[in-house]
Amino acid sequence: MFGRRRASDRDLATETAADMAAEGARGAGGAGADEGATGVVPAAGPWDMDEPHPDLPRVDLGSLQVPVLDGMDIQLVFAEQHGAWVTVRHGLSELQLQAFAVPKRGSLWEDVRAEIAAEITAAGGMSQESAGPFGTELLARVPAEPGQPQSGLRPVRFAGVDGPRWFLRGLFSGAAAENPAAAAPLEALLSEVVVVRGDHPVPPRDLLELRLPPEAAAALEEQARAQQENEQDDRFAIPPNPFERGPEFTETR
Repeated sequence: MFGRRRASDRDLATETAADMAAEGARGAGGAGADEGATGVVPAAGPWDMDEPHPDLPRVDLGSLQVPVLDGMDIQLVFAEQHGAWVTVRHGLSELQLQAFAVPKRGSLWEDVRAEIAAEITAAGGMSQESAGPFGTELLARVPAEPGQPQSGLRPVRFAGVDGPRWFLRGLFSGAAAENPAAAAPLEALLSEVVVVRGDHPVPPRDLLELRLPPEAAAALEEQARAQQENEQDDRFAIPPNPFERGPEFTETR
């Protein structure tokens, strides 16, 4: 259900194409779309920690509390040069989540959406705006391999929500980038995410801190301690006898 892992090149493909994480890959959308005009039902959330929100089982990852839903795999991904993000997988679909700081009375999604579109074009991809359940979204096709347009293009979808002093960016990939039925479960999850901004000062556009839940952090600490003890035990192990006859191999010419 929940795990922690390091980022791979594949994980960073979309991040590089849009230069998202390295530059404070900032996405978030405003009010929900007008159902009468677009046929899209607006989402109720995501929620701010200080506003009333449904009481659901959620994984506490610091700035993000992610609902625990059947069939979903939640991972916290760390990358040395790209910060951290939450990845939620469902079937052949994936949703990446990041929350960023915003000044009081500020919003970023409109400006950042244009920045992302420009970065995608520069990387050899293409994009267009579209109405979605979280407001105006960006539908894009980015190089399958970072910096290599000749590798072919794959679909992705950027959504975002502006909140009080924060904004939340969601990046849909896999089947959810094009198939509404595949996207629906991840959209439902995104609409129930709770953002914890906190009262401490954070520079605008900086990532809000993500961290492992206490029980997972304790398990990793215990695992690291056990590994260290095993390494110490190995130091006192009896080395093999250098004069003992080892395996022999016969070479035929």
